[in-house]
Amino acid sequence: MFHLSPALLQATPLEVSRAKGCEIFDGNGDTFLDMTSGIGVTSTGHCHPRVVAAAQAQLGQLMHGQYGIFRHDKLQPLMDKLGSTMPVGLDAFFFANSGAEAVESAVRLARNHTNRQNVIVFQNGFHGRTLGSAALTTSGARFRSTRSGPLPPGVVVAPFPHLYRYGWDRETADAFCLKELDHIFATIASPDDTAAILVEPVQGEAGYMPGSTAFFKGLRERANRYGIVLIADEVQCGVGRTGTFWACEQFKLKPDILIFAKGIASGLPLSGIAARTEIMASALPGSQGGTYSANVVACAAAIATLEVIEEENLVSNSAKMGERLRAGLEAASQRYHAIGEVRGLGLMQATEFSEKDRAPAPELAQAVRMAALKRNMIVLTCGPYGHIIRMIPPLVISQAEVDRAIRIWDEALAEVLR
Repeated sequence: MFHLSPALLQATPLEVSRAKGCEIFDGNGDTFLDMTSGIGVTSTGHCHPRVVAAAQAQLGQLMHGQYGIFRHDKLQPLMDKLGSTMPVGLDAFFFANSGAEAVESAVRLARNHTNRQNVIVFQNGFHGRTLGSAALTTSGARFRSTRSGPLPPGVVVAPFPHLYRYGWDRETADAFCLKELDHIFATIASPDDTAAILVEPVQGEAGYMPGSTAFFKGLRERANRYGIVLIADEVQCGVGRTGTFWACEQFKLKPDILIFAKGIASGLPLSGIAARTEIMASALPGSQGGTYSANVVACAAAIATLEVIEEENLVSNSAKMGERLRAGLEAASQRYHAIGEVRGLGLMQATEFSEKDRAPAPELAQAVRMAALKRNMIVLTCGPYGHIIRMIPPLVISQAEVDRAIRIWDEALAEVLR
């Protein structure tokens, strides 16, 4: 009997046969409300007809157009479409396959551009599981295990303004974290040796913790002052997820490099980075590439995804349905002391379960997750202790589906926390 690696942990025992929109159907014909969208991937919903048609049409024309050999005809249209959404100044692209690959490409580019090594990352950040990206990830010790050898050097960890964890207001937390960053520059990583500051505008695996306009303004000022490349990792929080196309827009953040993946192609593997032209020109020969990078079928799906997001007003829907979802989660939180905080932006919402002293309560989160699954709704846990439940449904979610999710959520909470 052949089997998957036991290291691949699965959140549910489901074996899925098909999916449509915000629903998943298992082999028994049961229907499940998907509040995960494959961890933010199926942005236009499962099997959106426009995306499916674009991928099918492309399959009959060209399946593999290796863009290190020639330019396939979907590359420029994708760059034009994607470029129109980008923060001003990000006009050069490199495409890859996964978020981790794009993250490593961004860091390598920043090092090429500055001829420096160090990278500042933040506590609770997630940037991937590959050996290089694991060195940048701090959202869980399991991602950083050194049992197979040391992680790549040059990574320095700074605090992120996590309000609930610190128990501080926004102004206090922002000021503390920026002050500590300055202390890091003075004691651990000299600005002259620092290539990049890598940050998620809304931390994903940490439990959907947003930064703030003031905090990111402080990062931008320091990057400008020291000639450091500021990189925004929008692998999970980008592509309309937060109620703006890029989460950067929520905070008036202007990065030098923006990393994207997940929701950009509605389920097909595509990722990349957008950078200022002068930075992208610094890439050393041979430092960028990949057999399946910018796969033509994935690019066709990405073009269709961007068209659907625009024509169906899915960014606006994300904002509106996100407000409705948030209101339901907030209302539920008022009834239970075990819910410490509800937070997030748009259709990226999290509920943190804790004890009276704010100690994480992972057993409660897991019980609520299973109670929801019993009622045919799929949600995921996250956070370093597995004590946070996140909801990140497709951007096409309807008001009726949001209300259905809230009803199931209320029933699951009542079962576990009664």
